Amino acid sequence: METFTGVSLITIQPIVALISGILVLVVPHLLNYLIAGYLIFIGVAGLWPQLFN
Repeated sequence: METFTGVSLITIQPIVALISGILVLVVPHLLNYLIAGYLIFIGVAGLWPQLFN
């Protein structure tokens, strides 16, 4: 499994999803921004190993 700055992506994704879910419950109007940020983060993290080959 590839790592992203020393931390496995399998570890990061659930943490980001949990924090996003809590923020949506607390501040519902942030939903669009959180989803967009999550998708951008997952896309960049998934492409990171191939960007520097």
